Amino acid sequence: MTGVVRIQLKGRRAAVLVLANLAVAACYYLGGRLGLLKALVVEGSVVSPIWPPTGIALAALLVLGPGVWPGIALGALLVVHHLSPALEPGALAILGGNTLAPFCAYVMLRIVGFRTELDRLRDGFALVFLGALLGMLVSATAGAGQLLLGGRISGGDFWPVWAAWWTGDALGVLVVAPVLLILWRTRPPLSLDRWPEALVLAVCAGFVAPFVAYSSLSLLFLVYPVLIWAALRFQLPGATLCALYVSVVTAVSAADGDGPFRDHTRLGVMINLQAFNGAIALTALLLAALVTEQLKTRRHVEEAVAELADVVERLAPGEGPGRRSHGG
Repeated sequence: MTGVVRIQLKGRRAAVLVLANLAVAACYYLGGRLGLLKALVVEGSVVSPIWPPTGIALAALLVLGPGVWPGIALGALLVVHHLSPALEPGALAILGGNTLAPFCAYVMLRIVGFRTELDRLRDGFALVFLGALLGMLVSATAGAGQLLLGGRISGGDFWPVWAAWWTGDALGVLVVAPVLLILWRTRPPLSLDRWPEALVLAVCAGFVAPFVAYSSLSLLFLVYPVLIWAALRFQLPGATLCALYVSVVTAVSAADGDGPFRDHTRLGVMINLQAFNGAIALTALLLAALVTEQLKTRRHVEEAVAELADVVERLAPGEGPGRRSHGG
């Protein structure tokens, strides 16, 4: 009887794992299609300024575990097949890099004790430097290297293509992964007294981001007060959602060659866009993590003070109604 139960449990776990992998593959593929809607051409190569699949893959590994790596590989295969239906041998390098990069980022984050709550400043730094900047070196090197070896780009074009590939993948981690990690956690809704401020913040972000992204006056810096407001008042949920919205709006503007990106070359557009979006993502993530950590520390101190006051009250000699004071 026990053996039958074990077999049933194993069958259920296998079915859940298969469904999880299929869901990850579907999300990866849809994220890839969205990332290609407003792609840029750098030195003859098509690159996405924000590659959502990297953030989706890393978030899936952190939440569901390393067992979903086949789903990431399947999703990457579907995206590669969409770009090149013939599936040339060189595409295997891109497929391998896109699968291995988030897995390497996941391993490094686990080694340093990364927490998906992102409630410590060290978690923010780990996601930025290990998950995004260091982990995505794998996919960028594999992708640009395959283009070079396949004769699609020259040696002089390797580094611009590599840099564009790397920053696009890194921004996918910085912008998309934190939002998914926050949405995965069960959080109570905002209290009624916070909703008016949240609505005002959403309206301001909805107005400021398109205005600066399509203005020819180079006013992109005006989004920082809104971003800081979101981080200080609404911590990670507000900051990450605001950073995602601003990054998407500016990426669309850059792909259209509009606003402050109008008079730049394609390479110049990519450099300016990635520098701006990288600064936005870093500011949102690190500032929100810092505020969250300080608030958590403050709550712990308040709880410790309350417990200490309770202990002191119990140990101090009380003055009951039948007792007389020493002065009596």
